Amino acid sequence: MEIQQLHSLFLECYSACTDTRKLKNNDMFFALKGDNFNGNTYAEQAIKSGAKYVVIDDDEFYKAPHTILVNNVLETLQELASFHRTYLNIPIISLTGSNGKTTTKELINAILSKKFKTVATVGNLNNHIGVPLTLLSMNKFTETGIVEMGANHLKEIEFLCNMAKPDYGYITNFGKAHLEGFGSVEGVIKGKSEMYEYLIANNKTIFVNLNDDIQTEKTKKANTYSFGNKNSKADVNVDFIGALPFVKCQFNNLIMESQLIGDYNFNNIAAAITIGNYFKVDDVDMKEAIENYVPTNNRSQIIQKNSNKIILDAYNANPTSMTAALLNFEKQTGNKIVIIGDMFELGSDAKNEHQNIADLAVSLNINQLFFIGENFYQTKIDSKKTSKYKSFLDFKNAYQPSLINNSILLIKGSRGMALERVLDLL
Repeated sequence: MEIQQLHSLFLECYSACTDTRKLKNNDMFFALKGDNFNGNTYAEQAIKSGAKYVVIDDDEFYKAPHTILVNNVLETLQELASFHRTYLNIPIISLTGSNGKTTTKELINAILSKKFKTVATVGNLNNHIGVPLTLLSMNKFTETGIVEMGANHLKEIEFLCNMAKPDYGYITNFGKAHLEGFGSVEGVIKGKSEMYEYLIANNKTIFVNLNDDIQTEKTKKANTYSFGNKNSKADVNVDFIGALPFVKCQFNNLIMESQLIGDYNFNNIAAAITIGNYFKVDDVDMKEAIENYVPTNNRSQIIQKNSNKIILDAYNANPTSMTAALLNFEKQTGNKIVIIGDMFELGSDAKNEHQNIADLAVSLNINQLFFIGENFYQTKIDSKKTSKYKSFLDFKNAYQPSLINNSILLIKGSRGMALERVLDLL
C-alpha cells in the first residue's frame, strides 16, 4: 500500500497506538516487534479492543478488512509520521540536549499553549518510536508542534530531524551523557549538533543561549534568535535573580518566580521565555505559565514526607547533571543528606566519572552521603559521613527510619536505579 493511501486511512482514525493496553476506540494500531515481543500476535486483540485498522508485517495474522500488511511496521510508522507532518504543514519546534530537554519542552509548551493549540512530546517519548507517535498525535486543529529528540548514538538526531522536518530548534546543552554510545564528549557535541546541521541546511531558525560557547560557535552561519543577560548582545535579555528556594528571573521588568529548584534550571526557563517572545506570547501570559508549571515524573520534584523535605530528581543522571545537582544542593540550608545512585551508559568512562562525583560530593558541605550501585560501591572514599551499598536492596536492608529525620534530601540517579523507591522507606 502506498503511504498516501495509508495516510488517507489514518485520517479516519483517532490516533496511532503501539500498545493494546493504551488503545482507544478507532485507533490505528501498529504491531511493532521488539527483542522480547511480537506485536503481530496482538493484532486480533487490537481489533477486538476497537482498533479501526491494524498495521502488521506478518501475513500469518492478516484478517480482512481491518489489517494492513506492510514490509516493516516500524519503517511504515516512521514514513507515515513524516508524510503526516508534511500534510499538516505547521510550525515544528525541535529540541535536544544532554540535560534539561524534557523540562524545557514542558516550559515551552506551557508558554506557547497560552496563545496556540499545541501538541508536545508526552513525557520523554523522544526516540525513533516516540517521535513518530508525537507527530501522528497532531491533527488539523494543531497550530504548533513541540518535538523532543533524544539520542545515544551518532546519526540519530539527523534521522529524527529528517522525519519531523523542524522549522525551529534548540539544544539545551552538551554534557557527559550517553558516553558509551557517543564515545566521548566530542561525540556528544557532534551528535547533538546534527540538529544544527539540518536547520542550517534548510535555512531554518535556531534558538541560541549566548552564555554557551559551543552553541554560539556552532551557529555562526545560522539564522538565530538568541538570549542572554542584559550585558549581552542577545535578542532577548533574561536576568537571573536567584534560586533559593526556587529559580527567580526578570524579563521586561517582570519578575517571574518559578517552582523549579536549581540555578541550572534558569537556562531552561530563559529558553522558553525566548521562544515565547519570538512567537509574540504576551509577557503576563508567559509569567503565569512559568509560575504555574510544577515539575512531575521524578524531575526536581519537591516532596514533604513526615519531617523531611525531599528533592526527588531520580528520573535520570549523568556526570554533568549530577555535578549541577550536588553544587546546587550544597546551597540549601538544614541537615543535608544526599542519596545518589549509579549513572548508566558511560562505557569505559564509568569508573573515573563515578569516582569524580564521589570526590565532589565528599568535598561539599553536606552532612551525610549514601552511595548506591555497583559503580559507586567500587569508588575509593575516605570519609565518615559516607555509606556505600552495592544495590538498592542492600540499602533497603540496612536502612533504619531513625537514620533520616528533620532533614533536606537530594535523591538522584539514573532511571535504571529507580531511586524513587527510597520514598517508601522514609
